[in-house]
Amino acid sequence: MSTAVVTVLLVALATYAVFGGADFGAGFWDLTAGGPARGAAPRGLIERSIGPVWEANHVWLIFIFVVTWSAFPSAYQSITLTMFVPLTIAALGIVLRGASFAFRKSVVTVRSRRVFGGAFALSSVLVPFCFGAIAGGIASGHVPAGGKAGDPVDSWLNPTSLVTGGLAVVLAAYLAAVYLVWDARRADDTAMAVYFRRRAVVAAVVAAVVAVIGFVVLSSSAPHVFDRLTSSWALPLVVLSVLSGFGALVLLVRDAARGARVLAVVAVACIIFSWGVAQWPYLLPESVTVSAAAAPTGTLVALLVAVGVAVLIVLPGFVLLYVLDQRRLLPEEGVEDAADRAAG
Repeated sequence: MSTAVVTVLLVALATYAVFGGADFGAGFWDLTAGGPARGAAPRGLIERSIGPVWEANHVWLIFIFVVTWSAFPSAYQSITLTMFVPLTIAALGIVLRGASFAFRKSVVTVRSRRVFGGAFALSSVLVPFCFGAIAGGIASGHVPAGGKAGDPVDSWLNPTSLVTGGLAVVLAAYLAAVYLVWDARRADDTAMAVYFRRRAVVAAVVAAVVAVIGFVVLSSSAPHVFDRLTSSWALPLVVLSVLSGFGALVLLVRDAARGARVLAVVAVACIIFSWGVAQWPYLLPESVTVSAAAAPTGTLVALLVAVGVAVLIVLPGFVLLYVLDQRRLLPEEGVEDAADRAAG
């Protein structure tokens, strides 16, 4: 029963990574787009692309928290007590990011727009870094067992956490660039398609470099996870991720946006799944197994039933939202740009 719940968690994590991660990555490209004149076109595309769906994507994060504390309460207690600093930063970053994204279109002065735009962009980088750092801290054994708190600093500012945090930022930027290439093509914006295609290629190369560095760091700081990544059922997932990433890179170079988007999603999802398989059977390597941390069977059964009901009720709404968004049948995010009205 606990294995089924862990599988649900991994699927939810992968879904949040490929949808919510792309939202954060869009903020990275917003941050690096340049001044108001130079960055107007890419920022406009970013706002049109993520506007209708960015709020919905964070539902997956709430789902992950609820399932974890319900199914594995003692492990959840250890994680939150140990990682309260990056978790707090991430929570504040999500709130600040959403507020800044909404207010940026409502303010009139250039200075205010820059302030809100900067807050949106910086939060978009900080949040995935914190989540990646938390994953690295868990994988490298910095979270103690028994609902106890570990070191609040070293637990997420260690070599493994720094590398996984950086990898999370790069992967988010990579996914966002790939998605934005497709969105630019749908809008018949050739210039922006080329703009983001180049950035997607660069991000893919940087992600590969950071991933290699991560493997080297894991070999010394998280030997259990490293050994299983290279010798267990996790290895085929790692290979599939590498092949998918390389295939997406080739398709990007050849300007095949649709196929590149699919392969990019597979590459990132396989990273999440390989991490989960590599940690098995531990929830907190090498101190707490999944079965030992699990709640009573009745709780797990009730949780899986609730998940099944949620899939039947909520998932069709998500599918409809994304389909309408892809067909450009949803209204623009927010209201008419107040600065544009004032200028006119």
